[in-house]
Amino acid sequence: MEVILAKKAGFCFGVKRAVDMAYAEAEKNIETPDADRIPVYTYGPIIHNEEVTGDLERKGVRCVNDLDELVNMPPSVVIIRSHGIGRKEYEQLKEAGHRIVDATCPFVGNIHRIVRESSEKGDVIIIVGDPGHAEVEGIRDWCAVKPFIIQTEEEISSLPDFEGKQITVVSQTTFHLKKFEKIVVLLKEKYYNNIRVCQTICNATEERQTETREIASRVDAMIVIGGKHSSNTQKLADISRQACENTYYIQTLDDLDLTAFESVRRVGITAGASTPSNIIKEVHDSMSEENFEQMLQEETPVSIHPGQIVEGRVIEVKPDEIVVNINYKSDGIVTASEYSNSPVDLTEVVKVDDAITAKVLKVNDGDGQVLLSVKKVKAEKAYDALEESFNNGSTVKGVVTQAMSGGLSVSVDECRVFIPASLVSDTYEKNLEKYVGQEVEFIITEFNPHKRRVIGNRKQLVAAQKKAAAEALFSRIEVGQTVEGTVKNVTDFGAFIDLGGADGLLHISEMSWGRVENPKKIFKVGDMVKCFIKSIDGEKIALSLKFDDQNPWLSAAEKYAIGTVVTGRVARMTDFGAFIVLEPGIDALLHVSQISSEHVEKPSDVLKTGETITAKVVDFKGPEKKISLSIKALLKDVEADEEPAVEEEAESVASAGEEESETIAVPEEVAEAVEEAADAE
Repeated sequence: MEVILAKKAGFCFGVKRAVDMAYAEAEKNIETPDADRIPVYTYGPIIHNEEVTGDLERKGVRCVNDLDELVNMPPSVVIIRSHGIGRKEYEQLKEAGHRIVDATCPFVGNIHRIVRESSEKGDVIIIVGDPGHAEVEGIRDWCAVKPFIIQTEEEISSLPDFEGKQITVVSQTTFHLKKFEKIVVLLKEKYYNNIRVCQTICNATEERQTETREIASRVDAMIVIGGKHSSNTQKLADISRQACENTYYIQTLDDLDLTAFESVRRVGITAGASTPSNIIKEVHDSMSEENFEQMLQEETPVSIHPGQIVEGRVIEVKPDEIVVNINYKSDGIVTASEYSNSPVDLTEVVKVDDAITAKVLKVNDGDGQVLLSVKKVKAEKAYDALEESFNNGSTVKGVVTQAMSGGLSVSVDECRVFIPASLVSDTYEKNLEKYVGQEVEFIITEFNPHKRRVIGNRKQLVAAQKKAAAEALFSRIEVGQTVEGTVKNVTDFGAFIDLGGADGLLHISEMSWGRVENPKKIFKVGDMVKCFIKSIDGEKIALSLKFDDQNPWLSAAEKYAIGTVVTGRVARMTDFGAFIVLEPGIDALLHVSQISSEHVEKPSDVLKTGETITAKVVDFKGPEKKISLSIKALLKDVEADEEPAVEEEAESVASAGEEESETIAVPEEVAEAVEEAADAE
């Protein structure tokens, strides 16, 4: 087995300095006569490592986490850890008469100076980091004004505009560099030139993270050593998992299951800034080929060994555990987590006397029983099937178990396949959460058995399926054909209709014989629409709802004959007249000269949009779809009806012998207005 140890593993400058100062105080106190000796405390653990803090306590250096407890103690030695503390806390400790040994990391101290000076001159302070971390809490207290603390890109949207104030941005020294850079980009987009970014991530942290990422990308397994409460070690483990799925996060060698490395050819080791070198050395030495084999042999009986596949029969079932008879001196145990990667109640899937095939993880789990794994057996078979699919290009089905920012995690018989977001579909998918719990089909485009890295591609299948559906659709449709589809998207200019293979555009002008102001008031995504194909141009399909048999102009000549009195709504106005909607699809022009018997300067002086008016049809041109109205003519008719009967008789005599025309003469100005309206249309 090849073992690669990170050069930057272990104590960083700031941590080593703090630990050395703590041990120096411990030794100084031991050498001091009992009569002159005063207690030595650290305000919080000097580092997040139980081995170191335990050793210091044995040497007389006790950890106290509560400030009030320290303040109320008799004068003592108080060591400030590398994370640093707030200004008020520092002052309280001094006022209590304690001798302060300041082991604050110089890099952290620099951040204290930056936020103090910047905030005192009026800058807004943004701290990028974990608001619950001791270092961030200390930085916050050095600000003259209340700072803003964020640790995710999503939190940026909740930040105020700051009204043009200068903004200073700092970060927790152990913050993830790539995440910080992404956050900075978004902050600059929001605040433009009003932002000053201070790169306060510790160089050692940056180098350690970069080295971890590089090593993890070329090994079969990765070991990350450090305290469980160490922020920088947790980040190293996260970075490692992104490049190497088989990442093991441990505190000491006792936490390491050596059987998991039995078939590993290359292993990488790194450690957090709070990990002592002796622990790193112990883990490194144990992974050397000679020591590794020896340690395995010490815990492996002759008849059974880790990694062995055994057959057994279930003798007891509990919700979280199966007891299996494997014909060995001890029974085998399969926990729920080793039965499946998915949450499961074992009593619902397994019963007594069922046959079980499992892999031995540990010969002795600490209670004298053999620890077994069913999911690893399933996973190995599944990996073989996935490799075969990769080689022959066949499709694979799996259930999506998790949606991440970078893509989907899919379970295929206890194997994890990752489908990057860019390969989920042939179009951008904004919401990947909708796939969780769904069974999806894909092909394998990358298979690395050593790293257990399997990449799926659903995009190719989706594109192929859409292409086949589109070809089938275009082969059966033609212009004039009535089709039915689902509204896929609605825009200001129209709606896109999914016809089952291709989308057709229902333009706003084709949605009704009348005028449509806003398509979104008529359609919503998911609506079923029956329309007809107006045209096909290559892959573009134009749709229409203006069916010929529903054309209102078919009966317009009869309904709007010259002389007919009609009622309509004022739709829009120009300087030369108002357009009146008589019914959806039929507009008429009421010229400004025909609005009243009196002179009207412009229609808006006497009419309002949306107002209902009554007028008389004075001209109808069906082929040109033009109708002219006149309120003036209607008023004249009313006046004529009120004249004495004598005048009516005189008019009758004057027209004797002549055939009275039913066509009302169109005023000359109305005829001109019709032409103007035609030009305006």
